[in-house]
Amino acid sequence: MDVDAAIVLAAAATKRWETGCPMGPLDGLPIGVKDLQNTKGLLTTHGSVRTRGFVPDEDLLMVGRLRAAGAIVLAKTNVPEMGAGGNSRNPVWGATGNPFDANLIAGGSSGGSASALAANLLPLCTGSDTGGSLRMPAALCGVVGYRPSVDVIAHPTRPLGWSGISVLGPMARTVDDLTLMLDVCQGDDPDDPLSAPSVKGRFINLISADLKDLRVGFSEDFGGAPVDQSIRETFQDRLDNLRPHVKECRAADLNLGDMDRCFDILRAESFGAAFGKAVQEDPDSFGSHIKDNVALGRSMSLADRGWAHAEQTRILRKFNKLMNDFDLIVLPTSPVSPFRWTQSYAHEIDGQNMDIYYRWLALCYRGSLTGGPSITLPCGRDADGMPFGLQMLGAVRCDERLLAAAKAVETHFESVAETARPLADMENLAYSTVDLRSIVTHPPIWTAKTASKTQPLRTAV
Repeated sequence: MDVDAAIVLAAAATKRWETGCPMGPLDGLPIGVKDLQNTKGLLTTHGSVRTRGFVPDEDLLMVGRLRAAGAIVLAKTNVPEMGAGGNSRNPVWGATGNPFDANLIAGGSSGGSASALAANLLPLCTGSDTGGSLRMPAALCGVVGYRPSVDVIAHPTRPLGWSGISVLGPMARTVDDLTLMLDVCQGDDPDDPLSAPSVKGRFINLISADLKDLRVGFSEDFGGAPVDQSIRETFQDRLDNLRPHVKECRAADLNLGDMDRCFDILRAESFGAAFGKAVQEDPDSFGSHIKDNVALGRSMSLADRGWAHAEQTRILRKFNKLMNDFDLIVLPTSPVSPFRWTQSYAHEIDGQNMDIYYRWLALCYRGSLTGGPSITLPCGRDADGMPFGLQMLGAVRCDERLLAAAKAVETHFESVAETARPLADMENLAYSTVDLRSIVTHPPIWTAKTASKTQPLRTAV
């Protein structure tokens, strides 16, 4: 946290608002920045032993845009090591607990951001998403996470510039807050060849959507991914609540192709490009998830890579055809209720063993393959009393339409106590029975002298 600087900046923002001359729409708002994203002068560790003392000398482009709009970077938010996985714990900072039960996961890799929002520590936070890193933690913590179309927010640090499975995005507690932030973050950059020029204000002046006009598709399992029965039941309950209020609500066939193998290859390709050399030089400084992904990539051939990119293209085209019949498709975000943070990932779902640490994220990462927008909305609680997140998929490059529909759905669910956004009771929240910092083996290095000698690592997400 950078509390002293934030106090000074907040005082200056107050004076600007008093004189009617704010820097921008976020002037004076404190924000959290995911600890994979560079913040000038503020420790950025990636949750990694290798970079536990790295202090960047410049901001990530998205962070710079937020600062230019007046946002105050108050804190960095926790992540899994290098953003790998759906459980935000690492050997530098420890684990992020869920604000509804500190013994359970907050999700990942933007788990620190989601937890801070749910705990009312910050009003806005940044995130990024390869296989669900914006959507999964938002669902598990009862906030809003948005994965924009690949062209919306420039990602100039993506290791493979022409591969769009990784995007940057905003997190907030409501759709209105999220679109305010998104409008600041959006825009192109020549170092991201997939980003596109945009018009300022495109996400502020959304055309309202009416529920009664929406054609809604639904899927419990995104083409057969394992989902716990209790989650299916909660999803069907939300669907039954929504169905009478929309124009159309029918099943959508999301069997789009061999999505798991396709994602495996594209993810391994990205991790190999980002971490392959470093893992080879110093394997002991990386956890098993990173090394497993790099090893998976090394086992693949050029033919595998070619197949994966062709399969992703086929998946996109099937999805485009499907979306001619729907305005949005809804499905669960998480296949399980939050589990204990001491467990690295969900090893089994509905009787099916997970073959790799990120397989339990299939409801999210399968959607990443389309390149289109998706959002998670808080929607009451699941059978275990934890937040339930409803995921919504939109057509590629139709972000405004999806966000307008999300606002309409949010308004509807907020009108009913059982489906409104759940609120964490921070006053009565008990500490985790296992110290969240008990896994710290290499704490952060705070001294600037040491930090300045530490070289940054590339990021794959």
